[in-house]
Order: sequence, then C-alpha cells, then structure tokens
Amino acid sequence: MSRHAVLSAGASLWRSISCPSAELRLDLVLNCGQSFRWRETSEGHWTGVIAGRVWTLTQTQDRLWYWTYPSEPREERETERGADCVKTEPTGEGETQGVTNRREEKRGRGSIKTEPTGEGETQGVTNRREEKRGRGSIKTEPTGEGETQGVTNRREEKRGAERVKTEPTGEKEGVTSYTEKKRRRGRELIKTEPMGEGDGAREVKTEEVSPQGEGSEQDRKEQAILRDYFQLSVSLGELYEQWSRADPHFKQVSETFTGVRILRQDPRECLFSFICTSNNHISRISGMVQRLCERLGEPLCQLDQTPYHQFPTLQALAAPGVEPLLRELGFGYRARFVTQSARQILEQQGPDWLESLRDVTFEEARSALRKLPGVGAKVADCVCLMSLDKAESVPVDTHVWQIARRDYASQLGAGHKSLTDRVYHDIGDHFRKLWGPYAGWAHSVLFCADLKKFQNLKAEEQVKKKGRKR
Repeated sequence: MSRHAVLSAGASLWRSISCPSAELRLDLVLNCGQSFRWRETSEGHWTGVIAGRVWTLTQTQDRLWYWTYPSEPREERETERGADCVKTEPTGEGETQGVTNRREEKRGRGSIKTEPTGEGETQGVTNRREEKRGRGSIKTEPTGEGETQGVTNRREEKRGAERVKTEPTGEKEGVTSYTEKKRRRGRELIKTEPMGEGDGAREVKTEEVSPQGEGSEQDRKEQAILRDYFQLSVSLGELYEQWSRADPHFKQVSETFTGVRILRQDPRECLFSFICTSNNHISRISGMVQRLCERLGEPLCQLDQTPYHQFPTLQALAAPGVEPLLRELGFGYRARFVTQSARQILEQQGPDWLESLRDVTFEEARSALRKLPGVGAKVADCVCLMSLDKAESVPVDTHVWQIARRDYASQLGAGHKSLTDRVYHDIGDHFRKLWGPYAGWAHSVLFCADLKKFQNLKAEEQVKKKGRKR
C-alpha cells in the first residue's frame, strides 16, 4: 500500500527550498479557508494537489520540504475514460448514460486496490492502475528484496538520490519519456515572475537544495511550482513591517500570526470552490470539494486508502446529469450555480477565460466574475485575491464586518443591520487606504487571527509574554 510520506522516515529523499517560517506558516495558510483541498496527514505534514500533482509539504524553521507522488500518465487515463467523452445516449436499461453512470462503472471496475490482484483479472483500468501502483508507489520505508525496479529507479533518478541503475549509463529512456510527457502537458510553463514590483513588495530569492548539488530539471520545475503557488517572490516580512507602521492593531496581531500569505491558486478550482462557500463553514466546504473531485475529477493516486484527484474540468462540471449528482452529494442550491457557471463560461467566454482575467484590472475582473450565477461580491473578491493576482481585493463578509467595527472605525456600517453593497465597498476602501496595494493580504492575517480554531495561539502568546515579564 502506498503511504503518505513523512520527513522523519527518510529526509534524504525529500527536497527543500529556503523559506523561513516568518515568510510562510503551513499550519495557518493551508487551514484558514483559502484552499479546501489540503489535509494534515500526519503532525505538521500537509497533503494536497498543486498543478495536477499530489504533494506532501512540511517545514522546519528555515526550510520548506516537499515530496511529490507519481501519477498515472494521461494517455492511460484517457484510454480508461474513452478519451474523456461523457455520453448521453440511452443505455440498454433505459437509463441515461451520463456522468453518474460512467463514474459508477469506473469505480466498480477500476477501483484502486492496495493488494496485488489475482491471475486473470480483467484488463483495463484495474490492471493498468495496479501495475502502475505495484511498481511505482512511493514508499517511506525501505523496500523489500525483489521489488520491481522500473518506476522506482526513475523516481530515484528524478529526485537526485543515489541511483540504482538498471540500464547503461548512457541511456535514460525512463526519465526522458516521463519528462517529455510532462513537457507536452505544459508543466514547464509555470510563471515565476515576482509579483507586485513597484508596489512596495521586494523579491525574495529562494535557494534550491538537492543531494547532488545543482538538482535535476524536474527539481527545478517542482520548486518553481511551489514558489508560484505560495508567491514566495513577495517579501512577507517587508509587508508586515509596512502594515505594522500604518496600523497599531495589525502590529499587535502580527506578533502571533506570522507567515500568513496568499496562495496563487488555479482560477477554475478557486472559483468553483468559493461558489460552495455560500452560507457554509470551512470543514463542510472541504468535504463538498473533496466529493466533487472524487466524482468528477481525474484520479491521480491513492495514499493510505485516501484517493486524490484533479479538480474537475469545465466540461465535466457542465456535463448533463451533474446538477442532480451534486444535489445527491449535499450541494443543495449551490449545485445549480456550479453547472450554470461552467456552462456560461464555456458557451460565452471559452475555457481560457478565467486565467485571462489575471491580465485585466481588479475592477474589470470583479465585474466580469459577478455576471456568473452564484457569484456575489465576496466570492468575486476571493477569486480575485487568491487566484487572479489582485492583491488589493478585500473580501468582506459578516465576519470581516465585525472585525472592522470592533477593531477599527466603529461607524463603518453603523445603522445597518445587514451587509449592504454600500457598506461592503466602504469597508474595502477603508482597508485599502489603510494598508495599501496589498490590502487583501493584510486582511487575511486578521481574518485568520479571528478564526476560532486558532484562538489557542493567542492564549499561548499571552503566556509567553507573562513569562518574559517575570
């Protein structure tokens, strides 16, 4: 059985980049409601999906450590799914063969198994997946004698560990073909340009570490993905200093809540995840997004009996039969918003439209998003901030309204019993004026600090202060 990696089981096979905890705290950033796909798989270890791959992340005081897991090649997945076609012709039983039927058929015949299959098993999903997982599973314990070397060797070559060579040194077909597949899928196109140049944000250079020194091409691609996802080119320490000078309340809060930065997520995943947030809470949203990915997303791998999937494509979300399926999965009225928004994007804008909003102004992006079903001001601002590079976006809900009235200007929204559009914009403008062009980042620090799940950190900080006074 493939297991979730743990740093203590073999640190030499992990990779890391220089990243002080003051610049990033995984326990806060991945657990504060920005993304809903990360889970703590062991103490201080977080596993989720970035750029179509499954990662486990952990950190020490000055380093961000990561482990990536192999996925099934796209060619095999497309063969399994019949070139990703969702058919709607009636079946022999009179049942519509839509998303639900194909998924049930796939899960019945191609479920991920953790034990070797017997002889004569039907060829197709199961055999290919079992063959892949039997040979290519990443293990955190030493393997036994006689383990098949093919995928393991390629993994060792990619990770830069001591190589177990099964081919002449001049030939590296496994690595080459795997890298070429990655290249065809466009994974080298991760943008790593520093954000916010000219807006008071200083570029931070991170150091790559590899047991063999310079590291492989795959190492560099993976580290570029991490830097892009966590926006590590932005100096958080410099921003904290700037906000603390302008805002005494922020200075007080930031002593405890360091390392809170904004993720740069895939716009499609971010949009449809936040459509699910209406009248909802973080743990329930996380469950909904997980079920959505399991039923409509491409499978990536299974670790400790936990399956990991790609986020569904727009085509999958817009397919016939999806809305009733989502209602069965507990989405309620949000099911209609998910399918209608996906169809509207495909029919009116095209599949690349969401990413194109990174190149327009904040006001233009927010206005465009609000035309989608189920997207109000708060959802639009969350998507702008967390996936479209709009650092000035300040999402406001009743929670943030309470923070504004309690800790800042008590007259904001005075006389209003609900969060009107006028009050919403007044609060956003107030914080943009106070914190500057990265106001959305500062807002997220205060939002994180006010969550109930993190109140123990405040208590611990108070105990430390009392101890220092003595």
